[in-house]
Amino acid sequence: MITSRLIRLAIPAVIVATVAAACGSSSKSPTATTGAGASTTAAANVSGTLNGSGSTFQAAYNQVAIQNFQQKNSGATINYQGKGSGAGQTDLANQVVQFAGSDVPVPAASLSSFKGGSILYFPTVLGPITVSYNLSGVKTLKLSPPTIAKIFSLKITNWNDPAIASDGNSGLPNLPITVVHRSDSSGTTANFTAFLVKADATDWTLGTGKTINWAGNTVAGNGNSGVASAIKGKSGAIGYVDYSDAKAAGLVWAQVKNEAGNYVDATLAGASAAAASATVNANLTYDPIWASGSDAYPITSPTYIITYTKYSSAGTVALLQAFLNYILSSDGQKLAGTVDFSALPSSLDQKAAAQVSQIATG
Repeated sequence: MITSRLIRLAIPAVIVATVAAACGSSSKSPTATTGAGASTTAAANVSGTLNGSGSTFQAAYNQVAIQNFQQKNSGATINYQGKGSGAGQTDLANQVVQFAGSDVPVPAASLSSFKGGSILYFPTVLGPITVSYNLSGVKTLKLSPPTIAKIFSLKITNWNDPAIASDGNSGLPNLPITVVHRSDSSGTTANFTAFLVKADATDWTLGTGKTINWAGNTVAGNGNSGVASAIKGKSGAIGYVDYSDAKAAGLVWAQVKNEAGNYVDATLAGASAAAASATVNANLTYDPIWASGSDAYPITSPTYIITYTKYSSAGTVALLQAFLNYILSSDGQKLAGTVDFSALPSSLDQKAAAQVSQIATG
Protein backbone atom coordinates (compact mmCIF):
# COMPACT_ATOMS: atom_id res chain seq x y z
CA MET A 1 0.00 0.00 0.00
CA ILE A 2 1.29 3.46 -0.88
CA THR A 3 1.74 5.54 2.26
CA SER A 4 -0.57 8.46 2.89
CA ARG A 5 2.31 10.92 3.03
CA LEU A 6 3.73 9.87 -0.34
CA ILE A 7 0.29 10.01 -1.94
CA ARG A 8 -0.45 13.45 -0.55
CA LEU A 9 2.89 14.95 -1.49
CA ALA A 10 2.74 13.50 -4.98
CA ILE A 11 -0.87 14.42 -5.75
CA PRO A 12 -1.14 16.47 -8.94
CA ALA A 13 -3.51 19.31 -9.66
CA VAL A 14 -5.28 16.95 -12.01
CA ILE A 15 -5.70 13.35 -10.95
CA VAL A 16 -5.69 11.28 -14.11
CA ALA A 17 -5.89 7.54 -13.70
CA THR A 18 -5.61 6.01 -17.16
CA VAL A 19 -5.51 2.34 -17.96
CA ALA A 20 -5.04 1.18 -21.53
CA ALA A 21 -6.03 -2.46 -21.20
CA ALA A 22 -9.30 -3.60 -22.71
CA CYS A 23 -12.17 -5.22 -20.82
CA GLY A 24 -11.86 -8.85 -19.78
CA SER A 25 -14.16 -11.65 -20.80
CA SER A 26 -16.88 -10.89 -18.26
CA SER A 27 -19.57 -8.34 -19.00
CA LYS A 28 -21.36 -8.37 -15.66
CA SER A 29 -23.04 -5.24 -14.34
CA PRO A 30 -21.65 -3.68 -11.16
CA THR A 31 -22.67 -5.45 -7.98
CA ALA A 32 -24.24 -3.23 -5.32
CA THR A 33 -22.74 -3.15 -1.86
CA THR A 34 -24.48 -3.05 1.46
CA GLY A 35 -22.40 -0.55 3.39
CA ALA A 36 -19.09 -0.38 5.22
CA GLY A 37 -19.43 -3.91 6.54
CA ALA A 38 -20.01 -5.40 3.09
CA SER A 39 -17.52 -7.90 1.71
CA THR A 40 -18.49 -7.37 -1.93
CA THR A 41 -17.23 -4.70 -4.26
CA ALA A 42 -18.23 -3.53 -7.71
CA ALA A 43 -17.80 -6.33 -10.23
CA ALA A 44 -14.74 -6.09 -12.46
CA ASN A 45 -14.70 -5.32 -16.15
CA VAL A 46 -16.79 -2.16 -16.36
CA SER A 47 -15.24 0.20 -18.85
CA GLY A 48 -15.39 3.76 -20.12
CA THR A 49 -14.34 7.22 -18.98
CA LEU A 50 -15.64 9.46 -16.19
CA ASN A 51 -14.56 13.05 -15.56
CA GLY A 52 -14.98 14.81 -12.25
CA SER A 53 -13.79 18.01 -10.59
CA GLY A 54 -14.16 19.97 -7.37
CA SER A 55 -13.13 19.59 -3.75
CA THR A 56 -9.42 19.60 -2.97
CA PHE A 57 -10.35 18.34 0.50
CA GLN A 58 -11.31 14.91 -0.90
CA ALA A 59 -8.66 14.81 -3.63
CA ALA A 60 -6.17 12.54 -1.81
CA TYR A 61 -8.90 10.00 -1.09
CA ASN A 62 -10.18 10.19 -4.67
CA GLN A 63 -6.70 9.49 -5.99
CA VAL A 64 -6.20 6.30 -4.02
CA ALA A 65 -9.79 5.16 -4.64
CA ILE A 66 -9.38 5.70 -8.40
CA GLN A 67 -6.09 3.81 -8.44
CA ASN A 68 -7.53 0.83 -6.60
CA PHE A 69 -10.81 0.84 -8.54
CA GLN A 70 -8.97 0.77 -11.85
CA GLN A 71 -6.83 -2.13 -10.74
CA LYS A 72 -10.11 -4.04 -10.50
CA ASN A 73 -11.60 -2.55 -13.69
CA SER A 74 -8.94 -2.53 -16.37
CA GLY A 75 -11.05 -0.80 -19.00
CA ALA A 76 -11.95 2.19 -16.85
CA THR A 77 -10.49 5.69 -16.93
CA ILE A 78 -11.47 8.19 -14.23
CA ASN A 79 -10.13 11.75 -14.22
CA TYR A 80 -10.54 14.07 -11.24
CA GLN A 81 -9.36 17.69 -11.07
CA GLY A 82 -9.10 19.23 -7.62
CA LYS A 83 -10.08 22.87 -8.16
CA GLY A 84 -12.43 23.71 -5.28
CA SER A 85 -15.99 22.76 -4.39
CA GLY A 86 -17.47 25.82 -6.08
CA ALA A 87 -15.76 25.08 -9.38
CA GLY A 88 -16.82 21.45 -9.21
CA GLN A 89 -20.45 22.40 -8.67
CA THR A 90 -20.27 24.81 -11.61
CA ASP A 91 -18.68 22.16 -13.85
CA LEU A 92 -21.40 19.65 -13.01
CA ALA A 93 -24.12 22.26 -13.52
CA ASN A 94 -22.75 22.94 -17.00
CA GLN A 95 -22.30 19.21 -17.72
CA VAL A 96 -18.56 19.65 -18.21
CA VAL A 97 -18.04 16.65 -15.88
CA GLN A 98 -20.09 13.61 -14.91
CA PHE A 99 -19.58 14.08 -11.16
CA ALA A 100 -18.50 16.80 -8.76
CA GLY A 101 -16.59 16.64 -5.50
CA SER A 102 -17.98 19.05 -2.92
CA ASP A 103 -17.71 19.57 0.83
CA VAL A 104 -20.97 21.54 0.95
CA PRO A 105 -24.42 21.14 -0.60
CA VAL A 106 -25.44 23.12 -3.65
CA PRO A 107 -27.31 26.31 -2.61
CA ALA A 108 -31.05 25.93 -3.23
CA ALA A 109 -31.04 29.01 -5.46
CA SER A 110 -28.48 27.35 -7.75
CA LEU A 111 -30.27 24.05 -8.32
CA SER A 112 -32.18 25.39 -11.31
CA SER A 113 -28.88 26.05 -13.11
CA PHE A 114 -28.04 22.32 -13.29
CA LYS A 115 -28.60 21.48 -16.94
CA GLY A 116 -28.84 17.74 -16.33
CA GLY A 117 -31.76 17.97 -13.92
CA SER A 118 -31.99 16.67 -10.35
CA ILE A 119 -28.89 15.70 -8.39
CA LEU A 120 -27.89 13.14 -5.76
CA TYR A 121 -25.40 13.45 -2.87
CA PHE A 122 -23.12 10.56 -1.98
CA PRO A 123 -21.12 11.10 1.22
CA THR A 124 -17.74 9.40 0.82
CA VAL A 125 -15.36 10.14 3.73
CA LEU A 126 -14.91 12.90 6.32
CA GLY A 127 -12.11 14.58 8.22
CA PRO A 128 -10.99 17.44 10.46
CA ILE A 129 -10.15 20.92 9.28
CA THR A 130 -7.08 21.91 11.25
CA VAL A 131 -6.16 25.36 12.50
CA SER A 132 -2.52 25.06 11.50
CA TYR A 133 0.20 27.53 12.48
CA ASN A 134 3.91 28.27 12.13
CA LEU A 135 5.58 29.25 15.39
CA SER A 136 9.11 28.03 15.96
CA GLY A 137 9.36 25.95 19.12
CA VAL A 138 5.62 26.05 19.87
CA LYS A 139 4.32 22.50 19.64
CA THR A 140 1.17 22.95 21.73
CA LEU A 141 -1.41 25.66 21.21
CA LYS A 142 -4.96 25.92 22.54
CA LEU A 143 -7.50 28.14 20.84
CA SER A 144 -11.12 28.85 21.74
CA PRO A 145 -13.69 29.83 19.09
CA PRO A 146 -13.70 33.52 20.18
CA THR A 147 -9.92 33.67 19.84
CA ILE A 148 -9.99 31.99 16.42
CA ALA A 149 -12.74 34.37 15.27
CA LYS A 150 -10.74 37.40 16.40
CA ILE A 151 -7.54 36.16 14.77
CA PHE A 152 -9.15 35.48 11.39
CA SER A 153 -11.03 38.78 11.41
CA LEU A 154 -7.79 40.62 12.38
CA LYS A 155 -9.08 41.78 15.75
CA ILE A 156 -6.05 39.98 17.23
CA THR A 157 -2.87 40.67 15.26
CA ASN A 158 0.04 39.52 17.44
CA TRP A 159 0.86 36.18 19.00
CA ASN A 160 1.51 37.66 22.44
CA ASP A 161 -2.04 39.04 22.68
CA PRO A 162 -3.58 38.47 26.15
CA ALA A 163 -6.63 36.79 24.59
CA ILE A 164 -4.45 34.01 23.20
CA ALA A 165 -2.67 33.66 26.53
CA SER A 166 -6.02 33.36 28.31
CA ASP A 167 -6.77 30.18 26.37
CA GLY A 168 -3.98 28.50 28.34
CA ASN A 169 -0.95 29.47 26.29
CA SER A 170 2.24 30.98 27.68
CA GLY A 171 5.56 32.15 26.30
CA LEU A 172 4.25 32.99 22.84
CA PRO A 173 6.49 35.36 20.86
CA ASN A 174 6.02 39.04 20.12
CA LEU A 175 5.37 38.27 16.47
CA PRO A 176 2.77 39.54 14.01
CA ILE A 177 0.09 37.06 12.96
CA THR A 178 -0.30 36.37 9.24
CA VAL A 179 -3.73 34.96 8.36
CA VAL A 180 -3.78 32.52 5.42
CA HIS A 181 -7.01 31.53 3.67
CA ARG A 182 -8.26 30.02 0.43
CA SER A 183 -8.22 32.04 -2.78
CA ASP A 184 -10.67 29.77 -4.62
CA SER A 185 -14.36 28.97 -4.08
CA SER A 186 -13.94 26.42 -1.35
CA GLY A 187 -16.01 24.00 0.70
CA THR A 188 -13.24 24.04 3.31
CA THR A 189 -13.75 27.80 3.64
CA ALA A 190 -17.51 27.30 3.90
CA ASN A 191 -17.18 24.71 6.65
CA PHE A 192 -14.49 26.61 8.57
CA THR A 193 -16.54 29.81 8.56
CA ALA A 194 -19.71 27.85 9.40
CA PHE A 195 -17.90 26.74 12.55
CA LEU A 196 -17.13 30.37 13.42
CA VAL A 197 -20.74 31.43 12.83
CA LYS A 198 -22.06 28.60 15.03
CA ALA A 199 -19.45 28.89 17.77
CA ASP A 200 -19.05 32.67 18.02
CA ALA A 201 -21.27 34.80 15.82
CA THR A 202 -20.54 37.80 18.07
CA ASP A 203 -16.85 38.02 17.24
CA TRP A 204 -17.10 36.58 13.73
CA THR A 205 -19.02 38.97 11.49
CA LEU A 206 -17.80 38.00 8.00
CA GLY A 207 -20.46 35.32 7.53
CA THR A 208 -20.05 31.92 5.93
CA GLY A 209 -19.71 30.73 2.36
CA LYS A 210 -17.39 29.23 -0.22
CA THR A 211 -15.83 32.70 -0.60
CA ILE A 212 -15.33 35.36 2.07
CA ASN A 213 -14.46 39.04 1.81
CA TRP A 214 -11.17 38.70 3.66
CA ALA A 215 -9.13 41.73 4.71
CA GLY A 216 -6.57 42.87 2.16
CA ASN A 217 -3.53 42.26 4.37
CA THR A 218 -4.12 38.51 4.57
CA VAL A 219 -2.50 35.83 2.39
CA ALA A 220 -4.44 33.65 -0.07
CA GLY A 221 -3.51 30.15 -1.18
CA ASN A 222 -5.03 28.05 -3.93
CA GLY A 223 -6.49 24.80 -2.64
CA ASN A 224 -5.78 23.19 0.72
CA SER A 225 -2.23 22.40 -0.38
CA GLY A 226 -1.68 26.04 -1.33
CA VAL A 227 -2.75 27.23 2.12
CA ALA A 228 -0.54 24.60 3.75
CA SER A 229 2.44 25.75 1.68
CA ALA A 230 1.86 29.40 2.57
CA ILE A 231 1.68 28.61 6.28
CA LYS A 232 4.84 26.53 6.15
CA GLY A 233 6.69 29.32 4.37
CA LYS A 234 5.82 32.18 6.75
CA SER A 235 6.81 32.47 10.41
CA GLY A 236 3.81 33.62 12.42
CA ALA A 237 1.27 32.31 9.91
CA ILE A 238 -2.02 30.63 10.76
CA GLY A 239 -4.64 29.14 8.47
CA TYR A 240 -7.26 26.43 8.03
CA VAL A 241 -6.15 23.24 6.25
CA ASP A 242 -7.68 19.80 6.00
CA TYR A 243 -6.04 17.16 8.17
CA SER A 244 -4.68 15.14 5.25
CA ASP A 245 -2.90 18.10 3.66
CA ALA A 246 -1.69 19.40 7.02
CA LYS A 247 -0.09 16.06 7.86
CA ALA A 248 1.48 15.75 4.43
CA ALA A 249 2.99 19.23 4.75
CA GLY A 250 4.38 18.50 8.22
CA LEU A 251 2.35 21.28 9.85
CA VAL A 252 1.39 21.57 13.50
CA TRP A 253 -2.10 22.64 14.55
CA ALA A 254 -3.99 23.93 17.54
CA GLN A 255 -6.24 22.10 19.93
CA VAL A 256 -9.68 23.68 19.51
CA LYS A 257 -12.28 24.14 22.23
CA ASN A 258 -15.40 22.18 21.32
CA GLU A 259 -19.08 22.60 22.10
CA ALA A 260 -18.68 20.61 25.32
CA GLY A 261 -15.95 23.00 26.50
CA ASN A 262 -13.01 20.65 25.98
CA TYR A 263 -9.84 21.44 24.05
CA VAL A 264 -9.50 18.59 21.54
CA ASP A 265 -6.89 17.72 18.97
CA ALA A 266 -7.73 17.37 15.28
CA THR A 267 -7.89 13.59 14.93
CA LEU A 268 -9.78 11.06 12.84
CA ALA A 269 -11.37 9.72 16.03
CA GLY A 270 -12.59 13.23 16.88
CA ALA A 271 -14.05 13.59 13.39
CA SER A 272 -15.85 10.25 13.74
CA ALA A 273 -17.25 11.35 17.09
CA ALA A 274 -18.61 14.53 15.50
CA ALA A 275 -20.23 12.61 12.64
CA ALA A 276 -21.83 10.14 15.04
CA SER A 277 -23.98 12.86 16.59
CA ALA A 278 -24.88 14.66 13.35
CA THR A 279 -28.38 14.51 11.90
CA VAL A 280 -28.54 13.04 8.39
CA ASN A 281 -30.96 14.78 6.04
CA ALA A 282 -33.21 12.97 3.57
CA ASN A 283 -30.82 13.80 0.71
CA LEU A 284 -27.89 12.33 2.75
CA THR A 285 -26.25 15.66 3.50
CA TYR A 286 -25.30 16.15 7.14
CA ASP A 287 -23.54 18.71 9.31
CA PRO A 288 -20.89 17.58 11.84
CA ILE A 289 -19.69 21.16 12.46
CA TRP A 290 -19.82 22.19 16.15
CA ALA A 291 -21.33 18.79 17.02
CA SER A 292 -22.11 17.84 20.59
CA GLY A 293 -20.01 15.31 22.48
CA SER A 294 -17.03 15.53 24.79
CA ASP A 295 -14.64 14.07 22.21
CA ALA A 296 -16.11 15.63 19.06
CA TYR A 297 -13.71 17.71 17.00
CA PRO A 298 -15.66 20.92 16.30
CA ILE A 299 -14.40 21.68 12.76
CA THR A 300 -15.18 18.37 11.06
CA SER A 301 -15.97 18.45 7.35
CA PRO A 302 -18.15 16.08 5.36
CA THR A 303 -17.48 15.61 1.68
CA TYR A 304 -19.66 14.33 -1.14
CA ILE A 305 -19.63 13.11 -4.70
CA ILE A 306 -22.54 14.82 -6.44
CA THR A 307 -24.10 13.22 -9.50
CA TYR A 308 -27.13 13.69 -11.68
CA THR A 309 -30.04 11.29 -11.20
CA LYS A 310 -30.19 10.60 -14.93
CA TYR A 311 -27.62 10.38 -17.74
CA SER A 312 -28.16 9.81 -21.44
CA SER A 313 -25.45 7.13 -21.65
CA ALA A 314 -26.00 3.68 -20.16
CA GLY A 315 -22.23 3.23 -20.09
CA THR A 316 -21.82 6.33 -17.94
CA VAL A 317 -24.48 5.05 -15.54
CA ALA A 318 -22.83 1.62 -15.24
CA LEU A 319 -19.35 3.06 -14.63
CA LEU A 320 -20.55 5.70 -12.18
CA GLN A 321 -22.55 3.10 -10.22
CA ALA A 322 -19.54 0.78 -10.13
CA PHE A 323 -17.21 3.53 -8.90
CA LEU A 324 -19.62 4.65 -6.18
CA ASN A 325 -20.28 1.05 -5.14
CA TYR A 326 -16.53 0.58 -4.75
CA ILE A 327 -16.09 3.73 -2.66
CA LEU A 328 -18.97 2.71 -0.39
CA SER A 329 -17.86 -0.91 -0.08
CA SER A 330 -15.75 -2.19 2.80
CA ASP A 331 -12.70 -2.14 0.50
CA GLY A 332 -13.28 1.49 -0.48
CA GLN A 333 -13.95 2.69 3.03
CA LYS A 334 -10.84 0.94 4.36
CA LEU A 335 -8.79 3.19 2.11
CA ALA A 336 -9.88 6.30 4.05
CA GLY A 337 -7.40 5.85 6.88
CA THR A 338 -4.49 5.28 4.50
CA VAL A 339 -4.78 8.90 3.34
CA ASP A 340 -5.79 10.42 6.70
CA PHE A 341 -9.58 10.50 6.42
CA SER A 342 -12.30 8.90 8.52
CA ALA A 343 -14.60 6.30 7.01
CA LEU A 344 -18.33 7.00 7.05
CA PRO A 345 -20.46 5.82 9.96
CA SER A 346 -21.85 2.45 8.87
CA SER A 347 -25.48 3.60 8.93
CA LEU A 348 -24.72 6.53 6.59
CA ASP A 349 -22.58 4.35 4.35
CA GLN A 350 -25.44 1.88 3.96
CA LYS A 351 -27.89 4.64 3.06
CA ALA A 352 -25.51 5.99 0.43
CA ALA A 353 -24.90 2.52 -1.04
CA ALA A 354 -28.64 1.89 -1.27
CA GLN A 355 -29.04 5.14 -3.21
CA VAL A 356 -26.60 4.19 -6.00
CA SER A 357 -29.35 2.36 -7.90
CA GLN A 358 -31.24 5.65 -8.26
CA ILE A 359 -28.73 6.73 -10.93
CA ALA A 360 -30.39 5.72 -14.18
CA THR A 361 -30.53 6.28 -17.91
CA GLY A 362 -33.06 8.82 -19.02
